Amino acid sequence: MLGNFTYCNPTKIYFGTDAMQGLREELPKYGKNILLVYGGGSIKRNGIYDQVVAALKDCGKEIFEDAGGVMPNPTVEKLYEGVERARKAKADLILAVGGGSVCAYAKAVSVSVHCDEDPWDKYFLRFEEPSCAIVPVGCVLTMVGTGSEMNGGSVITNHAQKLKIGHVFGENVFPKFSVLNPEFTYTLPKYQMVSGIYDIFNHICEQYFSGTDDSTSDYIMEGMMRSLVHSSLVALDDPENYEARSNIMWTATWALNTFVAKGKTTDWEVHMLGQAVGAITNATHGMTLAAVSMPYYRFILPYGLAKFKRFALNVWNVSPKGLTDEEIAKEGLQAMEKWMRKLGLVMNITDLGANEGMLDDLVNSTLIMNGGYKELTKDEIRAIFKESF
Repeated sequence: MLGNFTYCNPTKIYFGTDAMQGLREELPKYGKNILLVYGGGSIKRNGIYDQVVAALKDCGKEIFEDAGGVMPNPTVEKLYEGVERARKAKADLILAVGGGSVCAYAKAVSVSVHCDEDPWDKYFLRFEEPSCAIVPVGCVLTMVGTGSEMNGGSVITNHAQKLKIGHVFGENVFPKFSVLNPEFTYTLPKYQMVSGIYDIFNHICEQYFSGTDDSTSDYIMEGMMRSLVHSSLVALDDPENYEARSNIMWTATWALNTFVAKGKTTDWEVHMLGQAVGAITNATHGMTLAAVSMPYYRFILPYGLAKFKRFALNVWNVSPKGLTDEEIAKEGLQAMEKWMRKLGLVMNITDLGANEGMLDDLVNSTLIMNGGYKELTKDEIRAIFKESF
């Protein structure tokens, strides 16, 4: 490893079938007023809401609900609304119950409650760090994929500006605690489950496909990818297989809690391409990533050939006999694509509602990153999107 870094992750994790007990252990550490944030209401149908409310009441908390629910791609308008609710409640803790969007939204609210500036402009356009008091966040996770339960990431969509932008805040914004019970993910529809699985896989890829040094993190990520592929296929056939769902949940957390990124450059261009699609179509995040991944990775393969070869050999068990390095690398991507199709992922942006009339907006909405094997030009972004239709 060639990089210099400091590592700290302050989030406390409660994991397993008894994880909800952790919520009762944590709540006494915070003030009385709790802003309860959740999504479209599925937690009321599956009983998780009742468990959370019971814990809050048993701990003597005053509950203020962020009514209306957090949408899958939280908007800037929803952020403004949540900030006002948190201010009115004088929230001592924001408790996010749901998937990555709910957790990420809670963090955006947490840094905005006491902010005197427009949070969209300050955090998502100028990428500034908080200069005000931050309301602490806790999470009860019901859908895996983003890793938001153990990182500082927050993503907000501005439809008027045709932008979907993520800000990775520092450790002071990380959730103080997160409750992870794999059984809470059983009721997810297949579409959401596999979308989350690909989000996890792509988080690993974005960090793996960078750098040329011998990095311990790359070895760890290869193991994580192999575990995820195996567990995803088990969960596809048996959605209530606890072992598979627990492995998927834990891999999701470690895929993006900053650990494997330390000492490395990272390439987040697939996320930039996918978020542009999401900003314009409002499609599910993991599916936008799946739809643009193959065109992007095939394009950059020649620039990172050694790593793509290693990916083929160590993750997909491609036999190198009689093949050139390029042929090995391409077989690795073919194996990846076969797995993606078996999961039922969306493989083109047309199926997500995009069309070629949106091409200029897609290109203009895509941020250009410089951590990977090739820094794209606008013309190259356009070509990749054309291959994604």
